[in-house]
Amino acid sequence: MLDHESLRRLRACAQALAGGAREDSAEAVVRRVFAIQAQDATAADLGIRVRGLDINVGAIRAAYEDERSIVRNWYMRGTLHTIPSEDARWVLQLLSPRILAATSRRYQQLGLDDGLRQRADHLIRRVLAAHGPLTRAELTVHLTTLGIPPDGQAPFHLIRHAALIGILCHGPQRAGEATYVLLDDWLPTTGRFRWEKDAALAELARRYLAAHAPAALEDFAAWSGLPVTWARRAWKMLAGSGVITEYGVLTMIAGRMQELPGPSATPDVRMLPAYDNYLVGYRTREVSVPAPHQARVWPGGGLIRPTVIADGLAIATWSRGSGARSIKVDAFEPVPPQIQREVDVEKDAVVRFLRPTT
Repeated sequence: MLDHESLRRLRACAQALAGGAREDSAEAVVRRVFAIQAQDATAADLGIRVRGLDINVGAIRAAYEDERSIVRNWYMRGTLHTIPSEDARWVLQLLSPRILAATSRRYQQLGLDDGLRQRADHLIRRVLAAHGPLTRAELTVHLTTLGIPPDGQAPFHLIRHAALIGILCHGPQRAGEATYVLLDDWLPTTGRFRWEKDAALAELARRYLAAHAPAALEDFAAWSGLPVTWARRAWKMLAGSGVITEYGVLTMIAGRMQELPGPSATPDVRMLPAYDNYLVGYRTREVSVPAPHQARVWPGGGLIRPTVIADGLAIATWSRGSGARSIKVDAFEPVPPQIQREVDVEKDAVVRFLRPTT
């Protein structure tokens, strides 16, 4: 049975957040962790930064827009994530039917019946082909021709619906604002259904474990938004092929236990953005955030604050002041000088990273 410290170090290293682990490009970061939380675009960029070696905003934009090696769209739990572009289609094919089914009541509440959604899909495809990339506001103007009110949630849900059925994805930023493009134009030949049906389910579970283990199948279900029964099926397939090793209720990719890093003389301090994978990738929180301080990270209302971790353990929250040069760290307890020095190094790195965008 793993103790909390060993469990935390293994998870943090898998996420490139401890043991000195850092990747040298935005694409490499996303490939390693498979999915970066991306509800907030700046937080997503910070999530890549914290796992990388001297990766700046320009390099991240190049990965999205020039190389097109990573893509932002609605995936796990129907929320925005950045994933490797080559995985965009098979992940969408696996997850979107359940997301669409779960959203059906909301469609009804908004008056978006099947016929109207289909008409909106056709319109979105047509206008993006003719005029894209387009912002949400620009797409909304076109949707009003179908009688869709411009205010409220209907335009958002129609754009998201088009994304979930594979019509569109996020494209280049324009003046800092997201735009949408046709998926098949933006990623024309990337990752055509590399895995399907049960093979896709097993592959998603393998990717999750490679980036989050040690973890339980319930953790995978919570992260993916898939039923626990599906998670059990994935675990059975992975176990049958010898991909995983189980340690009680926890599971790892086979052979990974030998990679358990020893304690370092200098703590590895990282400043995680809001909603970071490391904090939301599991069903429970006590391994990464001490119980007495969890309310400071999860204050309610769906918020997850930016957090400072040392060797994978949360020791503080942080926030930006007015301007990128102002960062405030709110420590849970007095911070030893050795760790404070590393916190200061990270603060400087975040300031340098944010400065071009402010």
